[in-house]
Amino acid sequence: MSITRGHLPKLIICLTLSSILPAYAQSEGEQLPDASVLRLEQAVITALEHNPELAGLRALSDAMHTMPSQAGALPDPVLSLNAMNLPADTFNTGQEPMTQMQIAFSQSIPFPGKRGLKREAIEHKADASDAMVAERRTSIIGEVRSAWWRLMYQDRALQIIEQNKALMRDFVEIAQTKYRVGNGLQQDVLLAQLELSRLLDRELGIVGMRQGNQAELNALLGRPGNRVVNLPPLPPNSELPALPAENSLLERAGVSRNLINVNRDLVESAQAELEFAMRDRYPDFRLGVGYGFRDGFDPMRGTDRSDLVSVMLSVNVPLFSGSKQSKAVEQHSHEVSRQKFALNDTLRRVEAGVVKNFAEYHAARSQVTLLETAIIPQAQQTVSSMLAGYQVNQVDFLNVVNTQITLYNAQINYWESLSRAKQALARLASAVGEEALYE
Repeated sequence: MSITRGHLPKLIICLTLSSILPAYAQSEGEQLPDASVLRLEQAVITALEHNPELAGLRALSDAMHTMPSQAGALPDPVLSLNAMNLPADTFNTGQEPMTQMQIAFSQSIPFPGKRGLKREAIEHKADASDAMVAERRTSIIGEVRSAWWRLMYQDRALQIIEQNKALMRDFVEIAQTKYRVGNGLQQDVLLAQLELSRLLDRELGIVGMRQGNQAELNALLGRPGNRVVNLPPLPPNSELPALPAENSLLERAGVSRNLINVNRDLVESAQAELEFAMRDRYPDFRLGVGYGFRDGFDPMRGTDRSDLVSVMLSVNVPLFSGSKQSKAVEQHSHEVSRQKFALNDTLRRVEAGVVKNFAEYHAARSQVTLLETAIIPQAQQTVSSMLAGYQVNQVDFLNVVNTQITLYNAQINYWESLSRAKQALARLASAVGEEALYE
């Protein structure tokens, strides 16, 4: 018994400290800054500066904005140098009066309105690329915040598991000591060893998930996937604000969500292309002028042969409009319909995203409140009560272990629920089309 009593003070102190560990973090402002620690806002800034996908979309947007002026420009003019009506027997330029060395200039002119419609269609696509950059920027911020909060939960869970591993080792040692002196049961030893093994198993699973989430976050930040990510011991805040009504967020999403603007611009672009196809039934023009130089003497006039000026006007004739222009109109009509269906689908998906994440946030927020105000305090009180009973041999070993496991699970569940609430809030912000909601 003396050996067992020698272990009791250590166990009681460890259990007491574990039972009063805060279930939630204080403000990060109380921490000392550490350059090796990746804080949430720093992660967001790094992603916006170095994310390769976002950089690629910006480059695409820049490229798209160079295209409208190209689409609206006139076709390049044609400069021609012609040797006309050369005599095949001598190739003498002065032999025949019809022979001339000509320089000509011609310009194709599309039917009025065609250039403007082509330019308009590309401008809408350029606007859509801008909206896509803004959309991806918002979604990357949400993904970074979600990945960061998953890592925060996993780090806190591993910390709690490590604390409880130490306690379980003490449980094993005490159970073995009591069993050796004949005051304990072998099943207590086995129980303590089993719970320690369960902790190790859970730790391995969380470590594996953390490595995957770390790689995902590094990818968003444009860094090697195996780079170690160290988070601060405390998050920026554990506040879970009350949100406005769901309908209010849906209205904001209809105005702010850039994905909707992408589809609206694509509808406008398809409409402009349809109008161009309808106008393409009308002919284009080609206007040209040429100057021909002639050699030789004109005996009728008694002078050198005069040079010749030519003016040309040509029009393309849409003889095959039934299989070409009309089919193009039909094609672009279907494209307009497709883009409108895509816009309606996007509106429904945006609404679904807002409703889903709104519900997930409130569910996780309610769980955090329940754990923080009821379950964890009750578990702490139960642990304290069990400790008092264990000291006077009124509570058996199994109940002490089970109450500590309950507290340990409640503390981990708190961090998991807080993480899920923060992730849902980040996804909800992205669904609404904003970088952050009430944070």
